[in-house]
Amino acid sequence: MSPSATTKILIIDDEVQIRRLLRLTLEAERYRVIEAENGQMGLHEAAAGNPDGIVLDLGLPDLDGTEVIRRLRDWSKAPVLVLSVRSGEEEKIAALDAGADDYLTKPFAGRELLARLRAILRRTQSSSEPPIVKFGDVEVDQPAHVVRRGGVEVRLTAKEYAFLHLLVQHRGKVITHRQILREIWGPNAEENTHYLRVVMTHLRQKLEAAPNQPKHLRTDAGIGYRLIEG
Repeated sequence: MSPSATTKILIIDDEVQIRRLLRLTLEAERYRVIEAENGQMGLHEAAAGNPDGIVLDLGLPDLDGTEVIRRLRDWSKAPVLVLSVRSGEEEKIAALDAGADDYLTKPFAGRELLARLRAILRRTQSSSEPPIVKFGDVEVDQPAHVVRRGGVEVRLTAKEYAFLHLLVQHRGKVITHRQILREIWGPNAEENTHYLRVVMTHLRQKLEAAPNQPKHLRTDAGIGYRLIEG
């Protein structure tokens, strides 16, 4: 997606200097920018302004940024890019589990921020979900629940297909271990990460040209998995 003067981005950050830097960076690429200096104001601006995307700091003075994401996800599908000094694995997992679309650590490079923002806007603003998704020589026919590799149908178990379909639906985006377990095995299975390793090993054996060096079914160490289409 190419940014235009109609693409509106909400910045929620309590640091004036960061907001100013983000505004300059985004406006130089023709985005419209609105700002909020705390979580409550950010939620208000999100409801009133209906932004196309949100750049959110976690360390806000009134609400933790993760709580802001949770409240947003009650009613908004606007993509959220977290921009935070918190670099720990647990903080990243918590934000992604709450509904963030991506996570970038401060200090940040402007070009990387713009690239990540373009990516989440492309994913969430596509007009419709394509019925058939392709990666490498694999195609996933979602209406038919059929997977083919090189034109030949690949037999997947129910859990394997559910795992793959979840990655297809959120392709390009990391899905945390907890999210996958909750979606496929239910809330009581959130600590059973060995389920994921077993199913992912089978998927790679069936769908990757080099299962030990996967090109498409990728691991984000300690966080989760993602599907790369290229």
